[in-house]
Amino acid sequence: MFQVVIPARFASTRLPGKMLAPIAGRPLIHWVWERARASGAQRVVIATDDERIAAAARAFGAEVELTAAELPSGTDRVAEVARRAGFDGRDVIVNLQGDEPLVDPALIARLAAALGEDDRADIATAVAPIASLEEFLDPNCVKAVADGRGRALYFSRSPVPWPRDHVEGGRPTVHAGAWRHIGLYAYRVESLLRFASLAPTPLELCERLEQLRALEHGMSIKVIALERAPPPGIDTPADLARVRAVLEGGAGG
Repeated sequence: MFQVVIPARFASTRLPGKMLAPIAGRPLIHWVWERARASGAQRVVIATDDERIAAAARAFGAEVELTAAELPSGTDRVAEVARRAGFDGRDVIVNLQGDEPLVDPALIARLAAALGEDDRADIATAVAPIASLEEFLDPNCVKAVADGRGRALYFSRSPVPWPRDHVEGGRPTVHAGAWRHIGLYAYRVESLLRFASLAPTPLELCERLEQLRALEHGMSIKVIALERAPPPGIDTPADLARVRAVLEGGAGG
């Protein structure tokens, strides 16, 4: 069995208050909670530092934990919930971002199962094939490189692996074989608490990718390869309009 913790904060640079944005008569966070519940998780907790989100979540029946406002990341919120709950160190927690209303519940379960199948992995995450050269060159598309056993070697905003024999004018001309990282994680509780206790590392600070902290400290990240990328989450008003069109039209609800 596994647990899901959904970190949800009110502040957002590009779309403040998005967790409570209405979609087909329900707040965004309600849709995400329903996806988590459908995954087969033993327990689903919404972790927030904002009473407005907490009140909305309690109104639709969710379990809520109020976390410290000064926590720097969603991962830290998930770790705080794990500490309070006193989960066993080998229990599995999936960190599901609160702005992913179209996530496939089966993917959540698959990530949790990956840790059960690999006793030496500390964390599990997912990747999908990069679909275009534009995506490969986009620094907002995080690239992932793994070894033959499906263990992460590196994550970067730069185009990696670099296709040395296919570069013109300093830019790659091919992207075949490149993978984009999907920001969904499953952790063993003991690994999550260790990760949250570590200071940010040089590579993490350079790339602004917290998963590099785990790699720099020798933690093992199991990578699940998907056939295609799942629908993106909501970061901007345009993203919100796109998701509304899907869910208010009845597809994926």
